[in-house]
Amino acid sequence: MQTNKNINEMKKSFATKGVFPHKWAFTLLFPLRNIILSSRELIKRLDLKEHYSVLEVGPGPGFFSVPVAKKLKKGKLYLADIQPEMLAYAKKRLRKRKIENVEYYLCNGKTFDFDDDFFDIIFLVTVLGEVENKEAYIKEFARILKSDGVVSVTELAGDPDKMSIEELCTLFEKHNFVMSAKYGNKRNFTVTFRRKNGN
Repeated sequence: MQTNKNINEMKKSFATKGVFPHKWAFTLLFPLRNIILSSRELIKRLDLKEHYSVLEVGPGPGFFSVPVAKKLKKGKLYLADIQPEMLAYAKKRLRKRKIENVEYYLCNGKTFDFDDDFFDIIFLVTVLGEVENKEAYIKEFARILKSDGVVSVTELAGDPDKMSIEELCTLFEKHNFVMSAKYGNKRNFTVTFRRKNGN
């Protein structure tokens, strides 16, 4: 009976809008995720260079964090999440693999405690739709992103908080960003935004 109750709770969590519950974090590590979007494909879409400073917002348990950090041989990955439990989970996974070029930041849901012009890339995978104050986040992205940096947003089918490409373009364009690249299809996609004229 308890198992059925847990399965029903899990199904409800996946179908409900809002922040993904940390108690189901292990489900975000299923290898089947690679069929929809592999780490290798995401890294290709991000066009990562090994010296970059990269911010991953909402890393969950670190499904993409491990391969991204490994790619940044001379750079650093910063993980930012509003759930301390998710950060702890990601930190445990990365440290177990002896990956040290990572820093961890607990977010307040409005601002990011980083200097201006700090990151080469900011990326989010199935996260932005869960953010309560999207406008505040994008204003902060514009501040902490280098003038030639990009924000990469990935959305996948089945996510109850999934945003469309049109919704994302409208949101980012309000803050002087323009879409610079698009990968995938309407169901599963990554879009990259760059500040207009490098401003």
